[in-house]
Formats: sequence, C-alpha cells, structure tokens
Amino acid sequence: MKNSNTVLIDRNPGRNSQTYGIARELGTDLDLIHEPSVGVVGNKGDSQCYIGVSQKVSVIHGVLKNKIGRQPGQLPMRLIQPEFTVATSDGIRNGTKEMRYSLIGREVTNDSLSEHLSATGLEGVIAVVACDKPPVGTLAAILEHNRPAIIMSDGSIRPGTDSKTGESIDLITAYQMAGSDDEKLKSRIAKEACPGYGSCGGMFTYNTMQTFIGVVGMQPLHMISPASQDERRLEEFPNELVNYLENLINKNITPRDIVTRDSLRNAIIVAMAVGGSTNVLLHAPELARAAGYKDFANEIMSPEEFNHLSRNVIPVVIDARPFGQYSMVDIDAKGGMQVIVKELMNAGLLNGETLTCTGETLSEQVKRLNPPTPDEDVIYTVRNPYKETGGLRVLGGNLSPEFSAVLKLAGVEGGLENNIFKGKAKVFDGEQELLKALDGQPDMFENFDMIVVRYEGPFGAPGMPEMLDSTSRITALCREKNIVVGLMTDGRFSGGSVGLVIGHVGPEAAAGGAIALIETGDEIVVDLNKNELNCSELHQEEIRLGRETRWKDLVEENNGMHPSVGDADTRLLNRMRNSAVSAVYGAGMHPNRSLWVRDPRKPQKSDFEPSNKFR
Repeated sequence: MKNSNTVLIDRNPGRNSQTYGIARELGTDLDLIHEPSVGVVGNKGDSQCYIGVSQKVSVIHGVLKNKIGRQPGQLPMRLIQPEFTVATSDGIRNGTKEMRYSLIGREVTNDSLSEHLSATGLEGVIAVVACDKPPVGTLAAILEHNRPAIIMSDGSIRPGTDSKTGESIDLITAYQMAGSDDEKLKSRIAKEACPGYGSCGGMFTYNTMQTFIGVVGMQPLHMISPASQDERRLEEFPNELVNYLENLINKNITPRDIVTRDSLRNAIIVAMAVGGSTNVLLHAPELARAAGYKDFANEIMSPEEFNHLSRNVIPVVIDARPFGQYSMVDIDAKGGMQVIVKELMNAGLLNGETLTCTGETLSEQVKRLNPPTPDEDVIYTVRNPYKETGGLRVLGGNLSPEFSAVLKLAGVEGGLENNIFKGKAKVFDGEQELLKALDGQPDMFENFDMIVVRYEGPFGAPGMPEMLDSTSRITALCREKNIVVGLMTDGRFSGGSVGLVIGHVGPEAAAGGAIALIETGDEIVVDLNKNELNCSELHQEEIRLGRETRWKDLVEENNGMHPSVGDADTRLLNRMRNSAVSAVYGAGMHPNRSLWVRDPRKPQKSDFEPSNKFR
C-alpha cells in the first residue's frame, strides 16, 4: 500500500477528475484517490429475497466510510460507491420457461462482479448476498479476484402463519397447494406464506449455501441464521464486518487462503448434516473451480467418499423444512448454525484448523462464540440424530456414468424397500409437458411410476431449470392418493423439493446421455445399496445400440441438435448452450468445455479424515 501522506502530482487530470468527483460526493479525503480501493457490493433482484439488501449495504458503507482516512487506526484507502449485481427470483419463475435463467443468474452475478472487482481494482470488499444463486456467483468472483473479502447473508424471511390453523407456512406450503381445487384456500395460503422480506427460510438452497459459505470460512458463523429483518444485521454486524475486513487487509489474508481443500470438505460435510439442497453438488464444484481446484472428485471429494460419509458417518442433525417442520429462524433461536458446527466438530467430523474470515481458525471462532448445546427438538446431537444417515447421495449406474445424479435422501417420503426403488418410466421431453399432464391428466400417474423429464440439462434447456412446481404437485398428488411416484431428470431441483427425486442425471439427454434412450414402460431401478441408477432395458446391448442409432439419426435429421431441446433465443441462453459444462463440474459457463474431462489421477489423501468418534 502506498504511503497515504504522499501527495501525488495529477499526471492524469482526465482520469482523476472523476475520482476527485466521487471522493467529494462520498465525503472522503481527496488525497486518497490514488490509494488501493475498498467498497461494498450487494445482490439485487425482483423478489422479497432482495428487499433488505440495499439498506444493509448502505449501513455497512457508512461504517466503512468512517473507517477511511489518514488518522491513526483508520484505513488509508479510496472508498468507492456501492455496486449491485442482478439475478432472477427462483420462487417466482418456477414452472415457467423463464426458470432457465435461474442458474444462469449465478453466472451473470459472477460476470458482473468480476468486472467490478477487477476493473475497479478492489483491495477489500464486503458483500451482502441474497437468494440462492447470486451468493455462489459472488463468492466465485471473489475467489477469482483473490483480494481480502468477507460475506454476510442478508438473512431469511420469517415464516408465515396459516390464519385458520395457526401453523407455520412458507413458499413450499404454497407450491404444494397447486393441485388443489379450492381456489379460495390457494389464494389465502399464497397471501399468508411470505410475510416481510428475506430469502427462503427453510433448509432450501439459500440456507444450504449460506451454511456452506460460513463453514468454508467466508462468512462469520453467527451471521448465517438471523432473519433479514433482525436488528443485529443493521446495529451490530456492520461494525464487526468492517473490523474483520480491516484485519484481513492488514494481514493480507485472501479468499484462497481461506477456501481450501479442507474447508471445502468441512462445508460439504455440514451440508450433508443439515439435509441440504441437491444444488450444493452444483455449487461446490463451481466454488472449488474458482478456488483453483479443477477436478472436484479427484481433488476435493470423490463420489465414493461422499456416499460413504453420507451413508455411514454423517447423520442429519436438524428438523427443518422441507423434510421437517422448522425454519432457519428457529435454528437461530436455539443458538444458530454455530451450535451445529460445534456439535459436528466435537464429534470429530470437521477439521477445526481451517482459517476463517474472522482471522481465527474454525475451532477458535466456535470457541469464542460459545454456542449452547443442541436443544434436541430443532437441533439434534450426533449421538441422537434426527435422521441416522446424511441428507444427500450421489448415484452411478448405466443412467449416470458420470456419477453426477443426486438424490436428496433426507426428503424421501417413501418408496424405498431395503434401499431399493423399482418403477416404470413415464417419459416427458421437457418440464412443460409434465406440467400439462399434472394439470390435465393427474390420474395417469400410478403407484411406483418413475417420471423421466429430459432435455432440461445445462445446455439442453439451456440453463438447467429447477422443478419446484413439478415436485410440489407430485408430492401433493402422492399424499392425496397415498402412492409413491419418483422423478428423475437431467435438470435440477429446488432446495424445497421433497420426495423420491433424482436430479443432475448426466450426461444429459441433449448430449446423448443414456437418459435420452429411456422409453415409457422401461424399468427404472434406484439401488442405494450400490448407489446406482439403472434402466434395466439398457443393460441389453442390442436394445441400447438400436435406441442410440435412432437417436443419432433424429439428431442428424435436425441439423445436429435434438428437436426437443429448448430454444436458445437470447444471447445469454445461446452462451449457456455453447459453453455450459456438465452438472458434475458445476453446470457453469466455461469457454472450452472440451477440457473439462475427468482426470485419471487418484483422489488426494486428506490430512484430516472425519472420525465420528460418537458413533
């Protein structure tokens, strides 16, 4: 950092004129315009998720401004005005063609923030994040820029209350009403489900990823669980964030010093323990890439180890929506996410020596926070968990040779006998065809059907939409008829989805993956003893080769693209079509996806292995 007492000659008055103007408008020292810059960024969009962000950014910016200057104890840096990224709302877009832009929102956030961080040359940044894709895009950009940074969750929305029953309700409650014929009931629940503002409050994708970001070390643990409207986010946390950032700057601690192989493994383990969203298996590889790890399976955690931990070592330790009854505000009331981290650490499941954004190790941060023990109603112990096995499982088999398919085991409500599901395929080329059937022909779905929705992958859709509308309707149908209907797709699911649902099946149909070869009536087998997803008919080489030939002929007749793929009718969708990598690598946009192939090296040996001494 330059000596801030040195007055620089204006060798570039054209450029300096604007920086002087900004400094005057912001009320900062004009002589600091040539010093390294620092600022605040936030995520913005068109839903309740983002309403609280601007106010928090403004307050943090004010605190940071008071820290800037040339007096002892101040930061001699150039303050810049706040900047915001833009993305869509998953909740509003689910079930529509616009849902294709949801995951792309992660990429757009990454792009815009990368441009801001790099072009502005930020040497320190505080980010306020909201909804579920922008936080990941924000952290990815921060990791790529790799200068001191810290993140704060904007916070969850508080649950609504059913005015008739007094029960807590939320967005998922409203989605599961879609199949009801009672229009007054649907309208009332929709109006009561989302009071106030903040991001989805259950252990859906938003809170899965906020937990991930906290445990990986980029967000203070005690800032994860308070609601968006919690006063601490305006009265206490801004000062803490600025002090933490100052320490990171003074010690030159960068995001890649914090987000390491061991901290990523910690975050994945906690995601299992909270029954987190399947989307974590798209976002973790993307964040690992941004942190410098090209191959998640070889460098961070292999599918075999993931399944071993989920099946044999890591239990689910919370009773939370969508698979349970409580929300993040209830977790906060019982001590916050730090209670869970402490419990898992004491059980020998986490590496407490990883560095965090507070300047402490994970164990030091937890010790300072001194959280209470689990209450065993909302938060459970490892010895007496809410569910014995972890919330997620990845599957191989002839439908998922990439080992990309993921099942949210914590959300399964039935259909597994001795860990095996066998069903008959009902095939739909695209989610819109399925939604038409659920609306117009709900009786066509029978016990032990396996719905197959394809051509919804990263570049097939394009954009890999999640299917909360579909899974909510199927869940309601199954509960009403007391049947089990599974769903598998090369698309993805909301963190709010429950049921026997399997996403990220790859290679995707548009790439000629085996999911493209399934026909209605085929036997689909989900075997959690072997962690495999298979189509019985495709074990027969003659049948498989015949179907492959017919598929390739149809693609050739259609100028190299299957006719069921979605339209890439905007520049952004076209970019996704031409640069998206497979789900197993995070389904992001990368300029040369041909390079993203599995490295044959053996997985690295970790210095820390979860011991689970209590089980």
